[in-house]
Amino acid sequence: MTLSTTQKDVALTRVQATVEEMSLTLQRASRSLYVRDAADFATAIADLSGRFIAYPQHVGVSGFLGLDLLPAIAEATRGEPLQPGDVLLTNDPYLSRGLSTHLPDVHAIAPYFAGDELIGYGWAFVHVSDVGGRVPSSVSVVNDSVYAEGLRVPPLRYVRRGQIVPEVEALLAANSRTPDANRGDLHAMLAALATGRGRVAELSDELGASGFAEVGSFARAQAAARARAALRTLEDGTYRFEDYLDNDGVGPTPLRIVVTATVDDGHVHLDFAGTDPQVEAALNMVTFGEAHSWVVTRIFALAGTLDPEIPFGGGIMEAIGFSSPEGTLLNATGSAATGVRHATTSRVNDVVSGALIQAAPRVLPAASSGLVVPLVFAAVDGSRIDVVEPMVGGTGARFGHDGVDGRDSGISNLSNNSVEVVESDVAVRVLRYATRPDSGGAGRWRGGSGLELEFEALEDGSLLARGLERLRFRPWGFAGGQPGAATELIVNEGRADEERLSIVDVRPLRAGDRVVLRTSGAGGYGDPLERDVEAVAADVEAGFVTAAQAHDVYGVVFDGSVVDRDATAALRASLPAAPETGHTVGVERERWEAVFAPAANDELQRRLQALPAARRSARRRAIVTEVLASLPAGFPTAAADGEAVAAAAALFEIRVRDVS
Repeated sequence: MTLSTTQKDVALTRVQATVEEMSLTLQRASRSLYVRDAADFATAIADLSGRFIAYPQHVGVSGFLGLDLLPAIAEATRGEPLQPGDVLLTNDPYLSRGLSTHLPDVHAIAPYFAGDELIGYGWAFVHVSDVGGRVPSSVSVVNDSVYAEGLRVPPLRYVRRGQIVPEVEALLAANSRTPDANRGDLHAMLAALATGRGRVAELSDELGASGFAEVGSFARAQAAARARAALRTLEDGTYRFEDYLDNDGVGPTPLRIVVTATVDDGHVHLDFAGTDPQVEAALNMVTFGEAHSWVVTRIFALAGTLDPEIPFGGGIMEAIGFSSPEGTLLNATGSAATGVRHATTSRVNDVVSGALIQAAPRVLPAASSGLVVPLVFAAVDGSRIDVVEPMVGGTGARFGHDGVDGRDSGISNLSNNSVEVVESDVAVRVLRYATRPDSGGAGRWRGGSGLELEFEALEDGSLLARGLERLRFRPWGFAGGQPGAATELIVNEGRADEERLSIVDVRPLRAGDRVVLRTSGAGGYGDPLERDVEAVAADVEAGFVTAAQAHDVYGVVFDGSVVDRDATAALRASLPAAPETGHTVGVERERWEAVFAPAANDELQRRLQALPAARRSARRRAIVTEVLASLPAGFPTAAADGEAVAAAAALFEIRVRDVS
């Protein structure tokens, strides 16, 4: 059967509606707060290529649309072909070849048949509450290997010919602190896959197996062609940018992520050579050196911005190239821990934006807030593990548009939990949940504001804050726009036992302890002195900007609640103008790179690559630690005089040359 273009368009619309229905089915049937309310799940349908031909646009996690199902299917079906009613399950990043990105993300794959002929696959994933391991919820940045992170499930049959395999379900339950919540969420995936199976059967009954295959090929070809056409609007060339994670999860040594982006006739290749080695902490990403959804999500967003009607599917991957040396943060090997890989991929988004904004300065945004922090409260015995809120910041400003306040779907599309549901389900009292004043980077267009969450523990428990970032290096602005504010996490602020946290493993809480998290704001775009005065006044009225910042940064003077236009004009004329082009990275990063210069860092990475992978991170950490010891405590947040900076930079270059 050969379908017309109109028939394929209509059929693809039906498939798209199906994946939306699958997601709603999963959400309604789920049991845990993190899946039901925060929406940390997704569904999709793939054809026999293993690539998605339809992916939800409005519910669930947005960043997995480029996954490849075939490696996991091949691993699970050696010697035993898939049968109607089977469902495969896995959570292992290595054995699924990157399908899963960390152990709490459990992926399910169902074969879809037309009669006896296999025609495609349904897919779903959920972030389950706990898969065992060293800490409640299984995720901590200080986990030093995948073996500390919980139960590894290789690709295997969870359901065989319509019947759940009881031994598999028993094994999963025995290795979780929250077996009932997990079981409910896994069964919700099965319900979603059954919904997809029924809808695909209806469509294939009308079109036949060959017709469904035509729809799949059409969807992938359309996505690829339109992505290439959209990316063709970028200026061809080679662009480089780098940015940092605050620390390596072991100590206060920052991690550098570098990209060289090559734009060529609608194809974008991302080369991450120069990025730091994989670490003995849970910040690693498993890609096998291939383009993975979570390291190219900024390209998805860019293509969708340039062409809002682009089909949302795996064909977009054909417009993207990727390379990363083995044994680095973005191509981890062996048994490297991956639990907090979202912190790393958040920074990848900012790095890719920083490179490509040079190719399209009126399209790409400044840096987002650059963090996703699921703030977890766990009962003392681990029987309850709940995400109080999946905290993010804002989106970066871009030419002509302010960033979005308190919302950043850069690598995911999580929803916030309502305060009423949190307080009914979790032993905490929420004291404040709001946007954070003065956090968005100032600019002609303001960066999105971060968030503030303060809560009180009502009983003893533990705090986990995975993905805590941007405490040291703030999100960069562009074209004169300023960086956003830095993150803060404080227990018992203003009390004698106040503690400011940076690397959080499992921090015990007592009933009555108060926790406040203020997330970073996003970068601004353009000179703040060129911001429309009425926009500044509106920001002050709404609470995004204080009157003090309006005066000191935007040059706007108020007489009571009314703008004094004459005084404003005089003040703005007296203040220096911001640069018209380039990134504004913040004084902390400027100080850091005065000591650890990019060129010297490039040479260090080249030399480290010649060492065995297991030695690289420790060697780098030792060098950086030695150099930092010659500088004031708290550097680069704390300043150092010029003589100390020069001496430290010289020492760094000497130690780089010693690596062999």
